[in-house]
Amino acid sequence: MEHITFSIHNGIGKITLNRPDVLNSFHMTMAKEMQSALDTCAKDKTVRAVLITGAGRAFCAGQDLAAAIAPGADIKVIVQEQYNPIIFKIRQIEKPVICAVNGVAAGAGANIAIACDIVLAASSASFIQAFSKIGLVPDSGGTYFLPRLLGLQRATALMMLGDKLSAQQALEYGMIYKVYPDETLMSEAEKLAEQMAQMATRGLALTKKLLNESLENNLAQQLSMEGDLQAMAAKTYDNAEGVKAFLEKRKPVFKGE
Repeated sequence: MEHITFSIHNGIGKITLNRPDVLNSFHMTMAKEMQSALDTCAKDKTVRAVLITGAGRAFCAGQDLAAAIAPGADIKVIVQEQYNPIIFKIRQIEKPVICAVNGVAAGAGANIAIACDIVLAASSASFIQAFSKIGLVPDSGGTYFLPRLLGLQRATALMMLGDKLSAQQALEYGMIYKVYPDETLMSEAEKLAEQMAQMATRGLALTKKLLNESLENNLAQQLSMEGDLQAMAAKTYDNAEGVKAFLEKRKPVFKGE
């Protein structure tokens, strides 16, 4: 890995975007490295939670514009081969994905963040739908997730006007989960990741699947799916352990199975 750092420790797959000199903006090689790290997290049974963050003073400034206008560059290919797979992998991985936004998250960087399951931000962080500033449209799932998080009016205004949203505003709008002082963000994010890595991973994965489907299902479909997935969850080792621990008045020891 040249443009990200990736490690597995204590059940956590940690991905750090690592091009701080260009605010962790993406080019194809970096995107492929992130896709590979997400694939490893999905396949490795020792990984039970994923943590994504950025190096330096930014989370991610989106697309590296120099790469986007290089000879032979094709914006459609960039969207389809760089960003779309990242969004799909974040949503489809059967493990919780936590994003720690340590600085500015702009364009595709902002949309990668909000595609994650739980988003934490440093108090100095900001979110910008920067596409309109250069005559482009939002991508990386932004037009899918942002209206569902904020409502159509706010999402439209942010995307068309390109206003900068502070971490506190993002919290108040319901776009992210929590804001921490800059100096404690990573320790809090790692603490949360460690907590989730010790939880009932299969149950969390099925919960994530239900939430994904809830974005499209009607009530009858969702109720039916809840019943089906509850039956699956009830057959897991972790459910049996959780019930046993409750009856024995002790803390459960989950295996993620």
